Amino acid sequence: MSWDEKGGKIWMDGEFVDWNDANIHVLSHVVHYGSSVFEGLRCYKNPNGSAIFRLNEHVERLFESAKIYKMPIPFTKTDISNAIKEVVAVNKLESCYIRPLAYRGYKELGVSPLNCPVNTTIAVWEWGTYLGDEAMENGVDIGVSSWRRLAPDTMPSLAKAGANYMNAQLAKLEAIENGFDEAIMLDYHGFVGEGSGENIFLVKDDVIYTPSLSSSILKGITRDSVIKIAEGLGYEVSQEKIPREMLYLADEVFFSGSAAEVTPIRSIDRIEIGTAKRGPITEKIQSEFFSIVDGKTEDKFDWLSYIEY
Repeated sequence: MSWDEKGGKIWMDGEFVDWNDANIHVLSHVVHYGSSVFEGLRCYKNPNGSAIFRLNEHVERLFESAKIYKMPIPFTKTDISNAIKEVVAVNKLESCYIRPLAYRGYKELGVSPLNCPVNTTIAVWEWGTYLGDEAMENGVDIGVSSWRRLAPDTMPSLAKAGANYMNAQLAKLEAIENGFDEAIMLDYHGFVGEGSGENIFLVKDDVIYTPSLSSSILKGITRDSVIKIAEGLGYEVSQEKIPREMLYLADEVFFSGSAAEVTPIRSIDRIEIGTAKRGPITEKIQSEFFSIVDGKTEDKFDWLSYIEY
């Protein structure tokens, strides 16, 4: 189904509107200056019902991003959490991707957003494996981008802001043009940062490494989930500065993210990683992740919020 054929409802500032009527004014501040913050969540169907993964943490980060950009969201966290559940239920989707968005709307133009309203919208749609079904087992081919992550005194990496993703978009476009599935971006000092929309993990000699927050990365919620899962499985996880060459010497490398979930990487810059397919530690973490969201094992971390239809 193409985007223009979609039915269903989108939540906009407290009201449901038809998918094709969910419009904003062309002179809205966000269109001209990228003044938006957003989240990406997944809802999973399992034997216990339909469950949103880490709903509270995503809503909390949405409000934190808005706080950094001085965007007062005119709803409470509870309002947004309840609205997210309601959107999934109204659209009768058992599993889906969820996109809450707060943005500066229409009133006047100029760099200052202070006189423009903060509008909020939530949309849901069916979205399969982000980098392809085969990628979950066979891995993806990645290139290190010539575009770097933002320096900390330019734009805040901890905010999941729309404008930040123009930086990520450049890396993604470059990767596609060079025949790769995705990009890895280095930070402003040349250390490993993250993908265009994913955090990254390396495995070397049974130790798991991931860039620290000082490498201009987003504080990923799935990243945090992977760390907790890995430590629960008995693995040491080190958050530190990672030089580029460690990518090529790693036994395993994988992405994490709400869209990417846990996706193995088989090559970087056309250099094979490990056995050039999903490694055993990646597989264990991936298996535990999906066992939780698929309701096959106990939700011991209390990550799942179930929908009432």
